[in-house]
Amino acid sequence: MEVNPILFWNGLLTLVIAPAIWVFRGMFMEVKRLDILLNKTREEYAKRDDVKEDMHNIMDAMQRLEDK
Repeated sequence: MEVNPILFWNGLLTLVIAPAIWVFRGMFMEVKRLDILLNKTREEYAKRDDVKEDMHNIMDAMQRLEDK
């Protein structure tokens, strides 16, 4: 069987493109995972006690201003 240049080129592209797509998919899944972790971190940070305490202090200060 004679190796046609087009057949050779198609085989070469397949050997290059398929792993590239596999790597790209892996990177995409990792970015998606990191995005989910970042969103969880933001939610947990907003629930922290120091944020609640700061908000309580601000509300107390506003209440004192309102009383004046």
